[in-house]
Amino acid sequence: MASLPSPNPPWHPDSLANRLPFLRRRGALTAATRAFFGARGFTEVETPALVPVPGMEVHLQAFRSEYIPHLGVGERRTLWLRTSPELALKRLLVAGAGPVFELARVWRNGEASPRHAPEFTMLEWYAPGLPLAGLMDQAEAFVRAVCPPQVSHAGVTTDLTRPFERLSMAEAFDRWCGGLDILATEGDAGALGAAAAAVGTPPRPGEGWEDLFFRLLLERIEPRIGRDRATFLTHWPTPQAALARRDPADPRAALRFELFAGGLELANAFDELTDPVEQRARFVADVAARRALHPGQEGDEVWDVDEDFLAALDHGMPAGSGIALGFDRLAMLASGARSISDVLWLPRF
Repeated sequence: MASLPSPNPPWHPDSLANRLPFLRRRGALTAATRAFFGARGFTEVETPALVPVPGMEVHLQAFRSEYIPHLGVGERRTLWLRTSPELALKRLLVAGAGPVFELARVWRNGEASPRHAPEFTMLEWYAPGLPLAGLMDQAEAFVRAVCPPQVSHAGVTTDLTRPFERLSMAEAFDRWCGGLDILATEGDAGALGAAAAAVGTPPRPGEGWEDLFFRLLLERIEPRIGRDRATFLTHWPTPQAALARRDPADPRAALRFELFAGGLELANAFDELTDPVEQRARFVADVAARRALHPGQEGDEVWDVDEDFLAALDHGMPAGSGIALGFDRLAMLASGARSISDVLWLPRF
C-alpha cells in the first residue's frame, strides 16, 4: 500500500484521508512498542528536548535556540533542540533508572527526503548488563513483534520470519569490495585508497579515510544487505566507534551495529563506552573535527564537549547496550508507506 502525492496542504481533509491508513497503523505500532517494553520491565521516560549540547556526532546539524530570562531565573544562554536523547538517557542509567526506553521527538537540521524529516521520532532503549549480542536478540524480537511477517519498501521485500543476518563490517568489505581488509587500513587514507583503487573504486581528490569508507559502504555494501532478510552490520572500525567501546578481542573494531530491513537503515546500537577518559578524548576529537568543518562559525554550528555527561560517566555508568531506532522508518515498513511524510500527522516536506 502506498499513498499518492497530494496537491493539497497536509491539513486538507483529502490529504489526511490519504495518510490516515498509515497513521492508524503507526498508532497501533506505538501501542505495541509500549506493550513490548513494558512486558520486559522497561520504564518509559521523557527527557528534555531543549539541551545545552544537542549531540556529539560530527556531521549532524542542529537547530539553535536561546534561553532569555524574564522572571529573574538563570542567565541568557544558547540551547539546542536535541538530535538524540542518548546523552540524557545515559545520565538516567547513571542515576539507576534503567532499563529505560523513550519515544523521543528529535531534530536534525537540513535533513529532508522521502526517508528523512528535520523533526522525527526516535525510539531509544538501554539495558544495563546486556551485551551487544543480547541487544541484537532483543531488537530482532521487537521488530518481529510489532511488524507484519513481511515488510516492503521501494520494491525490496524482507521476510522477517527468517533469522536476522549478523554480518561483521570486515566480512562485508571482504565479500563485496574484492577482499578488501578494512580493519587493516584503519585511519590510513593512503592504504584504503590503494585498496579501493585495486577493486575499481579509486579515491576522489581530497577524499580522506572516512569519506572513502562511507562511499564504499553506501555504494557497494548497503545495497546488498537488509533485503531478503534483515541484517545486523556489526563490529565497525574504531574510527567510527562513536560512543561504543572497543572489541576486547580485536581493538581495531568497535562493538557497534546497524540494523537494515526493507533496504532501509533502521537502527544504530552500541555496547556502551563507560570509560570517561576515553570518551573525553573522543569528544575532544569530535569538537575539533566539527570546527574544521565549520570554520568561523563558533556558537552557530560548533558546541563544546558535554562536561555534564562526562561528569556522569565519571560517577559511574553501568555496563550495557543501547540502541536508537528510527520509529518513522519502522512505521513506513509496518504500514507499507512510500515516504516518511505518509506516517507524519502534519508533514512539513
